[in-house]
Amino acid sequence: MPGDPGSGESPAAARRRLRLALRRARESAGLTQGKVADALDWSVSKVNRIEKGSVSVSTTDLRALLELYGVVDADRAGRLLRDARTSRLRGWWDEPRYREHLTPAMLQLLQLEGEASAIRVFQPTLIPGLLQTREYGEFVLNFWRSELPEADRALRLEARLRRRDQVLDRPDPPEFHLVLDESVLWRTIGGPRVMVGQFAALLRVARRPNVRVRIVPFADAAIMAMLAPFTLLDFGDEENALLYREGILLDEIVHAAQRIGRHRDYFAHIWDSAHDEATSARLITERTATLSADLPVAEAPSVGG
Repeated sequence: MPGDPGSGESPAAARRRLRLALRRARESAGLTQGKVADALDWSVSKVNRIEKGSVSVSTTDLRALLELYGVVDADRAGRLLRDARTSRLRGWWDEPRYREHLTPAMLQLLQLEGEASAIRVFQPTLIPGLLQTREYGEFVLNFWRSELPEADRALRLEARLRRRDQVLDRPDPPEFHLVLDESVLWRTIGGPRVMVGQFAALLRVARRPNVRVRIVPFADAAIMAMLAPFTLLDFGDEENALLYREGILLDEIVHAAQRIGRHRDYFAHIWDSAHDEATSARLITERTATLSADLPVAEAPSVGG
């Protein structure tokens, strides 16, 4: 059913509350996912998907779970049923054209990053998708034209541009911390004009009070560059968090606390090893000026704003 944009309800937040509540209720009842599956004649993967929040749960299935877990408090059951209904509301990301062309992990990320209270991103090779300009993102996606059909590339680019509004321009934007390897400044994607426009956009975002951008210097980046790009999303407490990892044409959402904790440690180490925000902004500005100097005046994008 379509969502009501004026209701103030968040499908992503409701699904997250529901999955955590169901996992806690199962553990309190002393049941494994396998025992739940056996009792309800479900597959273990169905129970796992519900608890990971990768699928919505029907009210019929929810009532069966609550009965099995011994949840008899009417108020508590009522809240969970409301969350189940809200979790099935649809946002822009749930349009058929997006579901057809985006990965399941990316669809989950689109739902959840708009609710995050803090987002931490490490990118050793590229400007992250959330901050890419149209020209930069188009060039990156076209690199995969032999692997990704044109329709996939077009919808992925459109989704990248819509994400910025959903995440950074919402009324209560998250704390956004980005660490880039210094090599990103020197990797010319799409040519100097595209890079000047991209760096100008990055500097404008970096001036927002909730955004902090740091650059890892070449001298300290060798080991860190071996890490794949990753994003950590927090939703108010450490348990309520997730990890998004991406590689070559593959991505995943991770809920496992141990892996999330390990990547928190990675990010903290990288953050502390990076230049501070002022030095990082100066490096980006200097690189932008160098690239701009080689452009005809008519081609140079504005770096103000």
